[in-house]
Amino acid sequence: MELVVLVGLSGSGKTTFFRARFAQTHAHVSKDLFPHNRNKARRQQHLLQEALEAGQSVVLDNTNPAVEDRSDAIVLARTCGARVTGYVFPRDVPASIERNARRVGKARVPDVAIYSTAKRWQTPTLEEGFDRLFTVILTPEGSLEILPWDDLRVDQGRVGVLGGGD
Repeated sequence: MELVVLVGLSGSGKTTFFRARFAQTHAHVSKDLFPHNRNKARRQQHLLQEALEAGQSVVLDNTNPAVEDRSDAIVLARTCGARVTGYVFPRDVPASIERNARRVGKARVPDVAIYSTAKRWQTPTLEEGFDRLFTVILTPEGSLEILPWDDLRVDQGRVGVLGGGD
């Protein structure tokens, strides 16, 4: 049993990654799935708890930019005996804004939300309770590449990922 925590800006490819890698094996919990709920954090924690107590692996698909955004889920997973894996998408504001601009309807978020999330960013660490961390790169060709954890790559966005500020 596993809790997968996705960490990345809006438009970084988190939900696309969930669909490609985990949709067949893990429950999907995202605050985006209950937009009209008044207490999204409580609803999210309830859904995580239900899945983990049932022995089901689950993906937490939110931006999760700060330690405090991730901590309750990690504690719950530990309490339920689940392994905790983090997949971190580089903090690349220009690329996220570009991808977000291609979204339509309610899927598109205001650019200020991306800037705000980037400002709150705290790079995940194993000390938070993760068992494993990976970096997920959305390549220029549109594929997703999973790389060994490198917090420098995540913090520097495209400069550390594609080299030379591509």
